[in-house]
Amino acid sequence: MELKSNVKKAIRIGLILVVSSLFIYATSTTVMRYVHVPYSAQMNFASEDVPSNISDVKERLDREMVVNLNLHSTTTFAIKRANRAFPIIEPILAKHGIPDDFKYLAVIESNLANAVSPAGARGVWQFMKPTALEFGMEVSEEVDERYDLVKSTEAACQYLNRAYKKFGNWTLVAASYNAGMAGVQKVLDNQQVSSYYDAHLNEETSRYVFRILAMKEIMKNPEKYGFSIPKEALYSSVATKKVLIESTISDLSAFAKEQGINYKLLKWHNPWLRDSKLTVSAGKSYIVEIPTEGI
Repeated sequence: MELKSNVKKAIRIGLILVVSSLFIYATSTTVMRYVHVPYSAQMNFASEDVPSNISDVKERLDREMVVNLNLHSTTTFAIKRANRAFPIIEPILAKHGIPDDFKYLAVIESNLANAVSPAGARGVWQFMKPTALEFGMEVSEEVDERYDLVKSTEAACQYLNRAYKKFGNWTLVAASYNAGMAGVQKVLDNQQVSSYYDAHLNEETSRYVFRILAMKEIMKNPEKYGFSIPKEALYSSVATKKVLIESTISDLSAFAKEQGINYKLLKWHNPWLRDSKLTVSAGKSYIVEIPTEGI
C-alpha cells in the first residue's frame, strides 16, 4: 500500500511539473531573514565619492536603501524593465560622454516606463513639453517623441552635457535634472556652497541623488538584496523591422493590418504615435517599428 501511495505521489508531482512548465510565472522577491542588509559604506555616483562620513549624508542614503529595498513590486519591475531598456540607453549615454550611472536617473524618474506625472511630464525621461521642444523633440496631438526611448535619451544627453558645462560636477548635474539648473545654482549661491552634499535643498531634490544611488546599488546586486529574478522572467526586446513613412497615413489600424499586425501591437512598439492617424508634412518622415516576432 505504501509503495502504491508513493507511486501515485510521484505521478502527481510529475503532472504538476509538466503543467507548471506551460505557464508564465510572476516573480516575487525573496523574504529576507534579517531586517538589516549590510551595504558598502563607500558609494559613488559617476565616479564622484559620496561623503558618507557626514552624518546626515549617511542617514539620507540609508533612508533610500531601506525604502527601495521594501518597495518590492516597484524595484522588481525596474529590474525586469532594465533588461530591455538599458541596452538602448547605455550606448547613447556613452556616445555623448555621459557617465553610465545616469541610466539609474531614468529609473527613479519613471521606473523605466512611459509614465505621466501629475505635472504633465511624460516618457521614461519625464520631459515637460517646453523642455522637450527646446531639445528638439516633436510634441503634437499625433506625435509625442517624449515616448520614444531613443529620441528622449538623446535629448536627455543634450541637457546633461549642457548642465555639466555649467557645474563641472555630475552630482550637481543630476540634481539639476530635478530642480533645474537655475534652481540649483540659486541654492549654491545663496548658501555659499559648491557641493550637492553641503546644500540644503527642497525635500524632493534632497532625496534625488540618494534615490539614484540606492537603485544603482540594488540593481547592480539584486540577489544580495533579495531580488532573485530568473533570466527568463526579465523583459526582453522583441525583434522588429523599421518602416520608413514619408506620406500621411489616414488610418493606422488599416496600416497595421497591411503590415501583418494589429493596431494594439503598432501602438505598443511605437508609443510615440498618439492618434489613430499620422500626418506627414512635406519633407518630413518617420520610422515605424513593426514586430517580426511575438505577433
